[in-house]
Amino acid sequence: MTKKDMQNEKIKNEDVKKSLSDKPKQEQNNSEKKSSSEKAKKETKGKKTSSQTKKNKTAEKIKALEKSCNELNDKYLRLSAEYDNYRKRTLKERMELIKSAGEDTLINFLPIMDNIDRAKKSVDDAKDIGAIKEGINLIYKHIFDFLTERGIKEIEAIGETFDTDLHEALTKIPSPSEDLKGKVVDVIEKGYKLKDKVLRFSKVVVGE
Repeated sequence: MTKKDMQNEKIKNEDVKKSLSDKPKQEQNNSEKKSSSEKAKKETKGKKTSSQTKKNKTAEKIKALEKSCNELNDKYLRLSAEYDNYRKRTLKERMELIKSAGEDTLINFLPIMDNIDRAKKSVDDAKDIGAIKEGINLIYKHIFDFLTERGIKEIEAIGETFDTDLHEALTKIPSPSEDLKGKVVDVIEKGYKLKDKVLRFSKVVVGE
């Protein structure tokens, strides 16, 4: 074997050794690549599973919210219908109450009209002024009692301190005395209250 052949043989052996030496590294690299690829696949699969789980949970929440919304809407519709029925019933009862109250007032006023009618007939033939006065006073008392029974009463005015919540000043005049300054000295038209509500203000003259 020539020197050249020996050198070639040596190079060839070295290449074989190098090849044998590089093979484990290549296998290790391939194994690492495979492991990395499998790990990436697992992570991708895990992400997909996690994403799907989130979607499922979101869908469940949406269904629950839709159910709750439908229940609330149903309750609202039922309450709205009940309130509408209650409003109509209350309005009907109020109208009937007003109607019956009006009828009651008119029925109780009829005897007063009878007295006025009798007084009117007697005035034409009456010669006794005292009897006429007595008849008028009787009618007045009857009307007064009728109003009092229904909670209507006259607003006190003469000698009272002028009160804008009860009185309406038509004019002012010099006060007849010092103690009547700022007070009602005359009543042009009487005022009335129904319990605590003013039906009509007293039209008065105030001293100054």
